[in-house]
This record gives sequence, C-alpha cells and structure tokens, in this order.
Amino acid sequence: MSDYEKLDAWVDAHFDEEVRFLQELVRVPTDTPPGNNTPHADRTVDLLKAFGMHAEKYPVPQDEVQAQGLQSITNVVVRRHYAPGRTIALNAHGDVVPPGEGWTRDPYGGAVEDGMLYGRAAAVSKSDFASFTFAVRALESLQARLKGNVELHFTYDEEFGGELGPGWLLKKKLTKPDLVIAAGFSYEVVTAHNGCLQLEVTVNGKMAHAAIPSTGVDALQGAVRILNVLYGQNDMYRQVTSRVAGITHPYLNVGRIEGGTNTNVVPGKVVFKLDRRMIPEENPVDVEATIRKVIADAAAGCPGITVEIRRMLLARPLQPLPGNQPLVAAIQKHGRELFGQEIPAMGTPLYTDARLYGEAGVPAVIYGAGPRTVLESNAKRADERLHLEDLRRATKVVARTLLDLLS
Repeated sequence: MSDYEKLDAWVDAHFDEEVRFLQELVRVPTDTPPGNNTPHADRTVDLLKAFGMHAEKYPVPQDEVQAQGLQSITNVVVRRHYAPGRTIALNAHGDVVPPGEGWTRDPYGGAVEDGMLYGRAAAVSKSDFASFTFAVRALESLQARLKGNVELHFTYDEEFGGELGPGWLLKKKLTKPDLVIAAGFSYEVVTAHNGCLQLEVTVNGKMAHAAIPSTGVDALQGAVRILNVLYGQNDMYRQVTSRVAGITHPYLNVGRIEGGTNTNVVPGKVVFKLDRRMIPEENPVDVEATIRKVIADAAAGCPGITVEIRRMLLARPLQPLPGNQPLVAAIQKHGRELFGQEIPAMGTPLYTDARLYGEAGVPAVIYGAGPRTVLESNAKRADERLHLEDLRRATKVVARTLLDLLS
C-alpha cells in the first residue's frame, strides 16, 4: 500500500470522528456581529487537546476588539514541528454572519441528512477546521520522516476584514509561514481574488417642517443624486475586465441606507454604506481616491449639501506570488485523482483574509471542503450545508499535499 493509500485509508477510518468534530464546532455560535468568538476558540482548543494537539490561544486586546465593533476574539495556533524546513500554515476562520431567517433546520444543530451536514458555518469555514485538522492527523499517522513544519491557524475576524485574525498574528510576529493554504472549496484552487473597499457616506442637509420645505435642505435628495452617480459607475466598470480566470470586472453595491426622523420632516441626514469590489489589477489607493472624488463632485452639485466619508474596510486583492506553484500543482494532482476531474487554478470575486498572508509576502492559495460554488453551499443564506463526501475527499487532498511538500 502506498503512502497516499495509507493516508486515504486513515481518513476513511476516522471520518465519522471528523464529522462529529465538525458538528461540535457548528454547535457553538460565532455570529459576527455581535462577534463573541472566544467561546468557540475555547471549545476548539478542548477538542484539539483530545487529539493530543497542543493549541496556543492568543486573545486580542479588548480595546482593539471593541474598536471593530466586536465583543471578543481569541485566535488559535497549533504548531507541529517535524524537522528543520519550511512551514506550511493551514488557515480557516470561525466567525460567520448571523443565521438570518428561512431556516428549515436548527442553524446550530449540525444535523446530518442525505449525506449533507447543515448549520451556520458548516461550509464556510468551520468545515476546514475539520479538513485541516484531520489532514494533519492523517499525515502524522504515517510516522514518516518529514522535513518542515505545519501550523493550524484558526482565526475569528474574516467577516470584518481579517486584520484581527491572520493580520494580527502576522503583525505580532506570532507566525511566519513559508506557504499557506486558506479555507476554500474543493473543485478549484484559488490563486487570486478581488479586493474590497467599504465606505460609510454621511450626507448632511438641514431638517425642516415638511409644510415649509424651503426652510431646509433635503439630505435625501442629495443622497439620491450621489447614489445615481455612483450606480452609473457600474456601467463604466463593465468596460474594465480582469485577465484572471474566474474574475470579471469591478462593481459597486450600496448595501445599507438610513436617514430622516419622521414622515413630516425634511430629512437632515442620510447615511449609506457602499461596497466597491476591486479586480486584482486595480490599485486600491487609486480606487479609493477616485470614488471619493465621484462622491464629492456629485455633492457639489447640490446646494447646501455636505458629505463626510469614512473608510470602513480596505481589503486588498490577493495576487499570485512566486513560490505558490508547488501548492497549486500538488492540490491539482491529488484533486484530479480523488475527485475524478480537473481542479482549475483560478480567481474568485470574493475577498478573504488569505490576502493578508500575500501582503506579508507569503505565497497563499485557497482550497478546502465545499461545493463548486458559494451558491450551492447556501453560505450566508438559510440552510447552509456541506456535502460530506466533499469533506472526506478534500481532507485526503490536503493530507497528500502536505506529504508531498514535507517529504
């Protein structure tokens, strides 16, 4: 029996245990907001300890957490030292958006039905807490002579940008890996992704009684003018295409708007929040400067209107770095064998905290347990689910990849 076959056999023999591990993780809520994620980190550490894995807990200072509008973050690092050599980090995030409405199953139940496990974060990305942990356990079951090290990075700030997750670990020099596999889906290996700029725009006018509107300045009318100009940018963005397969063009979305005080009052203030996705070829500094100018110019055409612009998030795109090819080649080779189809290397329009490793100069790819598309997984929607066969096969792919790179 080859070493690959031994890895596969170990994963198969322990797969029920892997599913139970994932169920336990799903059953501890990590809704962000409010972002009270330390209890999940504590539970993860306890579960890892039962496998003989020592996990280091790194609580982020409370003032930094509260400044992000969250309640608690404790990042978890497991270090497995084998011999001198390169360090491969496996990163997955535990924080997730709240369940929302429309669920037909308990979002924290971890129910298994018809070969699928249901629950918030079952697919994105507590599934890769499981796939990465059990891939490392399978690797170590070989008792082979390995050259290098593996680290598990389980972090809790992806939904708010990752700066207090991988970004914090890297900034504090608590880790310095040579290669990274970050949580993803099973049918593609992602080497690039979009960036994201999020801005909060406050449009100020002057409140007045609706019976005498001329005594006020309607902030909503000002906001409508600005919004129309912003939405018009999308027509221009369609003319800018990315060279990265899987990524099309930039686009802009306004996801939240609020303002006014009552029906019979001219609104004196309107606040909206926009999301501008950037393709890998764009310069984030230029993108932000341009969007600010577009807003300011539109506001200038509305007498009495002023605007305030606050940056909420600037997530830079992930771009392929020299040195990622061994990861890509190994994942593609083993994915092809285990899934029976080609595993393309491509980009994704999402943004992830994998970019923070790239910004630190660490070649990173995105791969893990999950379906062909986010839509299939119901991630961020009701009845999020994971095909357990994807979990099984992805665990084998990651275990084989680690063996290739550390042998």
